[in-house]
Amino acid sequence: MAFEGLADKLGAAFKRLKSKGKLNEADVKEVMREVRLALLEADVNYKVAKDFTNKVSERAVGAAVMESLTPAQMVIKIVNEELTGLMGGSDSKIVSPSSPPTIILLCGLQGAGKTTHAGKLALMLKNKGHRPLLVACDIYRPAAIKQLQVVGEKAGVPVFEMGKEDPIKICKAAIAHAKDYGNDMVLIDTAGRLQIDEVLMDELKNIKTVIAPHEILLVVDAMTGQEAVNVAKTFDELLSITGVILTKLDGDTRGGAALSVRAVTGKPIKFAGTGEKLEDLEVFHPDRMASRILGMGDVLTLIEDAQSKLDQHSAEQTAQKLMQNKLDFNDMLDQLNQVKKMGPLKNVISKIPGMDKQLKDVDIDDRQMDRVAAIILSMTPEERSKPALINPSRKRRMAAGSGMKVEDVNRLLKQLEQTQKMMKQLKGKGGKRRFSGMGMPF
Repeated sequence: MAFEGLADKLGAAFKRLKSKGKLNEADVKEVMREVRLALLEADVNYKVAKDFTNKVSERAVGAAVMESLTPAQMVIKIVNEELTGLMGGSDSKIVSPSSPPTIILLCGLQGAGKTTHAGKLALMLKNKGHRPLLVACDIYRPAAIKQLQVVGEKAGVPVFEMGKEDPIKICKAAIAHAKDYGNDMVLIDTAGRLQIDEVLMDELKNIKTVIAPHEILLVVDAMTGQEAVNVAKTFDELLSITGVILTKLDGDTRGGAALSVRAVTGKPIKFAGTGEKLEDLEVFHPDRMASRILGMGDVLTLIEDAQSKLDQHSAEQTAQKLMQNKLDFNDMLDQLNQVKKMGPLKNVISKIPGMDKQLKDVDIDDRQMDRVAAIILSMTPEERSKPALINPSRKRRMAAGSGMKVEDVNRLLKQLEQTQKMMKQLKGKGGKRRFSGMGMPF
């Protein structure tokens, strides 16, 4: 999970403050020293880390904090506010002109994930009611055009290409095509390049001059840490980028890029890639990210994910069955599939306040859901809807069919039985009122 190391270190530093009834300047200084070290270990730019802790210290030694009954909470509040400000303060939206199309130029180093994230952004825009057009301007990398076409097909977004034609001509033709066919968003996928590649960098400058894009989004890999900030600075000096798409924010990244990019370049992180699927792209919310770093969770993003990725009708049907105590393995399989749409369980749990700390030492294995699904899929339709039919011989068949043991099948049957028993007890205690209107999977 992103920021895990930083969150742990900050949590340990603030824990010591909680034991103090009052704070003095020495206490604040000691904690800020630990915060600075934690930021530096997270690969945050040295100047950014120093300025950040100086600002927090200046606010934390104020009379309002020192005289507060809960000084630790006041310090954490200040850190939360300063972290939010460090990453931009508020989310930054795509700038749209008065008359479409909006032209978005995507650039970045080779292998940063530009083509994939062009598709992710196109899908996000499509889901918001726009009509995006992907444009293939990477004429150098073998199969780059084909890759964009595959990504576009998966996203259900058209791709404009002219083979190995000059990129500037492709861009001009694509914009004319968008105007003719009613595409209000044009996403231009350019060739990946090295910072020292003057020819390709000049090509980018020429494209910018000719088409005057409304957004120039730099795609950078969060896993590269401080180097991502250096890349952003170089591209910004050359092109005056308008924002950043940070990829692999779901990985074991230390967080330095996310915390340093805005401070070093003055340009906001607009989107964050959080997984390998096309749906795994989020609007970057600095306030929510600050909450995650401080272990406060991110309930708003979790709710938005649930609303966009879960089948509301299916969830309501399950809620009805829960109230009637008629849950079966078809429902369990459906709920497993719903939960998997939300992404890795560890990422989901990290957004629930306090849960990441409670389950810190628990080995969360997403493959367990696949094992349960394999057992259910080894059942006949009749067995799924009528679990009472499952006898020892059927259990052996299911175990063999799923590559599991009979004990695993028994455990799954026991789980369903316990769930039904619990629902029966709740229903007897007014559970119907409690579950009325539920729209979330159990």
